[in-house]
Amino acid sequence: MPTTATTTLLREVRDEVRQHFRGGRVIVAVDGRDGAGKAEFADGLAEAFGELDIAAFRASADGFHRPRAERYARGLGSAEGFYRDSYDYETMRRVLIDPFRDGAQTSATTGFQLAAWDADRDAPVESRWVTAPADAVLVIDGIFLLRPELRGLWDFSLWLDVPVERAFARLSERRGIPADPKAPSNARVHLGQELYESEAWPVAVASIIIDNVDPSRPRRVSGPAHPRRDAH
Repeated sequence: MPTTATTTLLREVRDEVRQHFRGGRVIVAVDGRDGAGKAEFADGLAEAFGELDIAAFRASADGFHRPRAERYARGLGSAEGFYRDSYDYETMRRVLIDPFRDGAQTSATTGFQLAAWDADRDAPVESRWVTAPADAVLVIDGIFLLRPELRGLWDFSLWLDVPVERAFARLSERRGIPADPKAPSNARVHLGQELYESEAWPVAVASIIIDNVDPSRPRRVSGPAHPRRDAH
């Protein structure tokens, strides 16, 4: 990757992860509001690991949505439904997180799936099992990843901090929704994310916080990292 403000930070984060975890299977979570730039940042971080010939895999919580009928069971505009019913964490653990971990402890040939559900088609994705060497990194992005029941899954986590107004401006450009977070049609997402942040306080538990207001010049704003190993 060329040297830019973004790639410099990505390499710094990569090197910090490596300082804490020299080998084995490592999972890094990239959380943040919808529109914070999580997928792009996670892609870049995986590429930064690849520069060191470290096997890096990418997944997204969006590959583990629940079926549409389950996601909207509480109503099309339900903030509760958005936060509590959007994702199938049981499947994510069963086909991705657990087998990725097991590959380092038993056999590097243990297979795992990087996605299970296509939300656009509202149908399962074709099962594609991949394998990794004993030393590998999985970078997963998504909203709600630092909720209490998931925190122990990640060795290292990032919160991409972007003001709500800026995040919805990006979503407006990407999806054609109103840019005003308080628009009635945005209530499900806006209030659902507020519910998550008020209940889970992700900014307080992330290993590091990245100001991603300007994706071309992200900057670290948190103190010392605090990686986790309580999942093992």
